[in-house]
Amino acid sequence: MIYDECQTDIGLLRFVLKENGTLARVFLTDHHWLTFVENNTVKKSSELGKPIREQFHEYFGEERKGFDLPFELEGTSFQKQTWKALQAIPYGETKSYSEIARSIDRPQAIRAVGYANSMNPLPIIFPCHRVIGKSKSLTGYVGGIEMKKKLLHIEGIVI
Repeated sequence: MIYDECQTDIGLLRFVLKENGTLARVFLTDHHWLTFVENNTVKKSSELGKPIREQFHEYFGEERKGFDLPFELEGTSFQKQTWKALQAIPYGETKSYSEIARSIDRPQAIRAVGYANSMNPLPIIFPCHRVIGKSKSLTGYVGGIEMKKKLLHIEGIVI
């Protein structure tokens, strides 16, 4: 697998690409990255990663509200359905876990939606940071609550 990285307002992001240049994973923390590297062979390619770096820099510079990158998702059909619902959350807005569950016609699957969010391979691109608790509380985030707050703040959301 190929990877590249870029420094952002929330720290060092690393992303993994397939040989054909499609995006497969975004890592927000060293912990998850190190676990991935222990189990996979990776080589760095700044050339293949350039369009991804550029779009992340535009997002963090508040010049971009969405991403236009080729990607390949691996997950269950429920996870993919949940991740697709994340893309329907407009920039600068939030939805609750229960709203996401209802939007995919699974109103009782609130915890499953939360779990699918925790397994999201393309955070920020599939904006799970925009999903909050029903009472407007910030709940778990793979990069931590502070990172979630920063991402929401970039989009003009203060909770």
